[in-house]
Amino acid sequence: MSSPNPIGAKSGKPRITFTRRGGAGRPSASKGKVVQKPKTDGKEEKDAKKPAVTKATNAKKAALAGAAHTTVKRKARTSVTFHRPRTLRLERNPKYQRRAVTHAPRMDEFRVISAPLNTESAMKKIEENNTLVFLVDIRANKRQIADAVKKLWDVQAEKINTLIRPDGKKKAYVRLTADHDALDVANKIGFI
Repeated sequence: MSSPNPIGAKSGKPRITFTRRGGAGRPSASKGKVVQKPKTDGKEEKDAKKPAVTKATNAKKAALAGAAHTTVKRKARTSVTFHRPRTLRLERNPKYQRRAVTHAPRMDEFRVISAPLNTESAMKKIEENNTLVFLVDIRANKRQIADAVKKLWDVQAEKINTLIRPDGKKKAYVRLTADHDALDVANKIGFI
């Protein structure tokens, strides 16, 4: 027995094809007009193809160059936390000067030492311990107090003790070196 012929192969039997009734491709007599595609020039089709052709040629060039086949090595991450990249940070370029005049020195010698103290206990310190007692600025430190005493009365301080009184003012005990007499300096200042 011979094997049956596949559909479409030439044989003695006629080929049977099936079509749908009222198909979209076949105009029916009841509908009337037949719609035809508008005719276009060949130039428009060629113009439409040009960008696609150039894109294809560019892709071909890139493929031949090997740009598409290279593998980029990924940088190893050394930290688990992500930090935003440091973007462009321009230098300051101010339109106008924010501070026209420089500030006067905030802690000069006249600001550091407010007043000398001449209470009985302070006088005792002058006589017995070679120590001057001053009220000073609350923000002044021991070095600033020593520099102020040096500038104002030209005496060297050996040691300085400070305390803040209950009324909120700072008191400084300035012990002078042996070559300076506290009593003479007190007379020079003029509070004895």
